Amino acid sequence: MKNSNSNFYYLFPGIIITIGLIFFTIAIFFTDNTTNASSNPYEDFPQGYKIISPEIPSYLEFAGEKIPTENFEVYERMEREFLSNTYWHSATILAIKRANRWFPLIEPILKRNNIPDDFKYLAVAESNLENVISPAGATGFWQFMKPAGEKYGLEINSQVDERYDVEMSAEAACKYLRDSYDMFGSWIVAAASYNMGQDGVTKQRERQKAKNYFNLVLNSETSRFVARIVSLKYILQNPERYGFDIKPEDKYKPLEYSEITLDSSVADLADYATSLGVNYFILKMYNPWLRDNYLSNNTKRAYTIKLPKEGSVEIIKE
Repeated sequence: MKNSNSNFYYLFPGIIITIGLIFFTIAIFFTDNTTNASSNPYEDFPQGYKIISPEIPSYLEFAGEKIPTENFEVYERMEREFLSNTYWHSATILAIKRANRWFPLIEPILKRNNIPDDFKYLAVAESNLENVISPAGATGFWQFMKPAGEKYGLEINSQVDERYDVEMSAEAACKYLRDSYDMFGSWIVAAASYNMGQDGVTKQRERQKAKNYFNLVLNSETSRFVARIVSLKYILQNPERYGFDIKPEDKYKPLEYSEITLDSSVADLADYATSLGVNYFILKMYNPWLRDNYLSNNTKRAYTIKLPKEGSVEIIKE
């Protein structure tokens, strides 16, 4: 036993040195990795990413009407949509990029019709600023069903569907929202009616003997709808606050175009596009309301055709 302890006594300093070298090597390894990550901002994307509960402003409003977040259920309803849109990264990034292109078209239409500017975020909530079709058949940026679209002045048939035109459908949406506001006396309820329908809101207000949107027991989609619009409003107004670092040059630029009038039939839109110096794809991209490859304009209606300004888009040959 004496000899064994003596041997350990002499070996102990070597063991300590060995352990120290191991820890020193590990420290250098992690230091190098940290240095490399910070010196190369593209190596570990996204940089400094943390999953947190995003800050919700203490005062929320929509179209000049206060959101009663002092009520815990309303606050949690709002928080759910702030969370969803903060962490649904791809959709929100696209909304930020697309808003730069489409809001300059939508804003003057809202202003001209005396509709609060906040309603541009309704289009984001409805379609994410894209010409989409819902499972129920609601179509376009403003998600009109055919009966409602026709009621508010849109032409909808197999050849022409003006729900696909951002400006024309925005005009129709303004008429709908003005009718709803006149009916309910609240922009928040008008927004809810855009999702649920005017008759649906009227029925629930009468049935539940309540007028305030936040006092109504509604289906899940309509219950979340206003909160979704509000969250998108605050996130798109201040995206950096919610972690979206989108450079100005990465946002989609507004389309530059000129307009001509078409008041006759067109047998072949591909030939018509060629005669205008573009191709079928470009013609449809700038005029998505043209739904077929011909136009039977028997009434000689004057349609407005948009064409890209020369040099504003690269036209692919063949």
